[in-house]
Amino acid sequence: MGDPSRLDTAIGQLADRLRDRRVEAGHWEGSLSSSALSTGTAMLALHLADRERLRNAVEAGRRWLVDHQNADGGWGDTLRSRSNISTTAIVWAALSKLDSGAASAACISRAAEWLQKEAGGVSPQVLPQAILKRYGKDRTFSVPILTVLALCGKLGSDEIRAWRSVPQLPFELAALPHGWFQHLQLPVVSYALPALIAIGQVRHVRAASRNPLARLLRATVKERTHRLLGEMQPESGGYLEATPLTSFVVMSLAGAGRTSSPVIDHGVRFLLDSMRPDGSWPIDTNLSTWVTTLSIGALAKAGMLRRDDGAGLRRWLLDQQSTAEHPFTHAAPGAWAWTPLSGGVPDADDTSAALLALRQLDHADPDTLSAASAGIRWLIGVQNREGGVPTFCRGWGALPFDRSTPEITAHAFHAWSAWLSHMTPSVQGEIRRAASRALAFLARTQRDDGSWLPLWFGNEHSRDEENPTYGTARVLAGLNSAGADDPAIAQMNRRGVKWLADAQNADGGWGGARGVRSSIEETGVVLSGLAAVAATGSDDLLTGALVRGCEWLLDAAASAHDAAPIGLYFARLWYYEELYPLIFALHGLAAARRALQPSMS
Repeated sequence: MGDPSRLDTAIGQLADRLRDRRVEAGHWEGSLSSSALSTGTAMLALHLADRERLRNAVEAGRRWLVDHQNADGGWGDTLRSRSNISTTAIVWAALSKLDSGAASAACISRAAEWLQKEAGGVSPQVLPQAILKRYGKDRTFSVPILTVLALCGKLGSDEIRAWRSVPQLPFELAALPHGWFQHLQLPVVSYALPALIAIGQVRHVRAASRNPLARLLRATVKERTHRLLGEMQPESGGYLEATPLTSFVVMSLAGAGRTSSPVIDHGVRFLLDSMRPDGSWPIDTNLSTWVTTLSIGALAKAGMLRRDDGAGLRRWLLDQQSTAEHPFTHAAPGAWAWTPLSGGVPDADDTSAALLALRQLDHADPDTLSAASAGIRWLIGVQNREGGVPTFCRGWGALPFDRSTPEITAHAFHAWSAWLSHMTPSVQGEIRRAASRALAFLARTQRDDGSWLPLWFGNEHSRDEENPTYGTARVLAGLNSAGADDPAIAQMNRRGVKWLADAQNADGGWGGARGVRSSIEETGVVLSGLAAVAATGSDDLLTGALVRGCEWLLDAAASAHDAAPIGLYFARLWYYEELYPLIFALHGLAAARRALQPSMS
């Protein structure tokens, strides 16, 4: 592929740039994209909270939204995202509620025109149906959007009739023991319980059920479930450190007449603390743990993880491991969240990433071994019966963001493989049984064309906004971590590599699917996945794809490229993370350099 020194130089430069992005404490925090949806919900929540001191923040949010409307009249989830019905409907309604000035009026009018074109109209008969259709059976996000419309008077002048068009969330079920939830088939995903309670309560207050028994039951448990909101609220005040979720809770309680609730006070504090100087809000405070573990992995793959950084990073990660049952999801001790902040919730993807980072720091002291053993057993504990690993909770599974997912399953498989030889014989037995079930799950979920679909990453320009490129590459990277000669893995490899080779663009890079514009992030992830397969055996197809991918990525990484909005957050909210291009490019090029070493020497 030409001069190998160019590849070595690029790897060194990327590693230096990544190290330069560390915060003073030695880890990475990154920067999430500002979000029109987060800004619209936060602005509305602060407005409805009715505090005199909040007016400046509300006005700053309004100005940011007016200044960042897309040319077509709508808003996307990021400034690099195309307009969508969810974000546009929320911002349109929130700005209409404020009714402040000619600039807002023109902005509102253009948004209404966009909704007329894309949703068929803004009437109470049309817009709610378009929103419900977008999300199907999952009420996690459709009902909050309809709640915003109702709070802003966009569902008609007859208040009772307007609120009856908002589906009643069964907040009374939150009063039941948490262990029952996986059997109740709740209409929202596990992480949305605060919204279930708060939105359910405002709907009950504004338009109580016609059924006297349901009405009585909800009135009976209203105070109990409100107390539960306070018990679940973290020290920061932000549920999951997420602006939209916290905003939905604040606005709903305010709409239900509970403006003096301590939950609102703490939520408002979080919203003010997480507001950016330009008047915008991100979807979450930060992904510090996630980007730190990914950065450690990329530097380790490049052979540029400095030993003098190891002790501090290891201690930082160990200090984040949960040591008690989590009050939100009731997750067992032993896992990691995406952030060290109080609103983070333990999850499987970040636990796998933390385990791999600890292994890459290469210091198996008693504290680290104990933490690794606990993390491994936590992952095994959340594995579902079909062998897949979900994000937060074992057994929920009924709705998309609670189901087992291939890329997280393969990530857990990778973490188990990395620590297998360091574990006791008893834990080794548990790992082997869990890994066998995970392999069976991955074989079943590989699609007929050879690809896998991920849960937490997508691409707005792919069919159904999916990202089989990311999913397939991540699964291949995890599958081939053990280095074992397994016929089942070899068969999955052949089909996965063929799909990726066929999906490679003419320019040598990869996008989210065949024919989608190449990005640094997706190309870097693919190179990492293909390189993992190459370590078990290569051929001309695989080598050719690696070489062409490296050539594209070298050119792309050398020029200024914006981060791509491929992150898919809660409730299908898009985001980009400024560190992703740097991390994924470094890991991909370093992995490819190792895989191509014989042919480049």
